[in-house]
Amino acid sequence: MALTSRKPRLTEPLVRDNGELRPATWDEAIGRIVEGFTSVKETLGGDGFAVFSCSKSTNEMNYAAQKFARTVLETNNIDSCNRT
Repeated sequence: MALTSRKPRLTEPLVRDNGELRPATWDEAIGRIVEGFTSVKETLGGDGFAVFSCSKSTNEMNYAAQKFARTVLETNNIDSCNRT
């Protein structure tokens, strides 16, 4: 069965300026992510972040997620649906 009502995929990042989305370069989009993460980290420290991982991910992906959370984001706020 073919899906005919598919929406087109994004081919470039979008950023929000004054409430409106507009196309941006990858460098600009990643720069905004870095600015946002840095601002949260300076304001709230590691408590400003939480990571949720999925039991359908590989062990390696779950390990990478917790390693990123603990070393880069400096948070122990990591959970997953593995315990359900």
